[in-house]
Amino acid sequence: MKAGNHSVSVLFMLFGILFCVCLIAANVFETKQIAFFDHSQTAGVIVFPVSYIINDVVCEVWGFKKARLLIWTGFVMNFFFVAIGALCDWLPGAAYWDNEEGFHAVFGLAPRIACASFVAFICGSFVNAYVMSRMKRRDGQRRFSLRALLSTVFGETTDSVIFFPLAFGGVVPADELPWLMSCQVMLKTAYEIIVLPLTIRIVAWVKEYERTDACDNDISYSIWRLFDL
Repeated sequence: MKAGNHSVSVLFMLFGILFCVCLIAANVFETKQIAFFDHSQTAGVIVFPVSYIINDVVCEVWGFKKARLLIWTGFVMNFFFVAIGALCDWLPGAAYWDNEEGFHAVFGLAPRIACASFVAFICGSFVNAYVMSRMKRRDGQRRFSLRALLSTVFGETTDSVIFFPLAFGGVVPADELPWLMSCQVMLKTAYEIIVLPLTIRIVAWVKEYERTDACDNDISYSIWRLFDL
């Protein structure tokens, strides 16, 4: 099946759902610091790289325009989740409910993390999609592995450099922040390398199933043209 130029397919919708779930889960998991050898990492590192892999797949198969729609959809759904979570945290608990402290530990910190995440996510995701798109315009169908890895490096670096100072400045020791940022980029890039064989197979299958392989010639890279599909 091939989606029309101004429509989205069922398969694209499923990728979009998974993308949103990963973003929402990552925001919650970021509230926990986990031990990583002699340093610490946020637990969000477990799931967040999946969103970049989905971004790569969507941009490779459907093009930058569909990736732009995916990114903004993820942003709105993430904002909705965090806003509802903050509202629930603000509302007084029932007299018999004794888990207020645990609930607040997750959702009380979420708004600050979410604000940092929103800015970092938009910047990092669009850098990722832009690098993927421009490299494909230059290379055509060749070198998917290279553009998938380089787009992740650029995107994740942008994300981490913005996210960690905004989210954890004054909370995490200052000398830990450079380690967190650099380690996150390395871990997420390593994550991409490990799953790259699977990503290549998914991309090939989706292209065959959708009968499409977009190349972004003569498009606008403005992030605001949401409905230009």
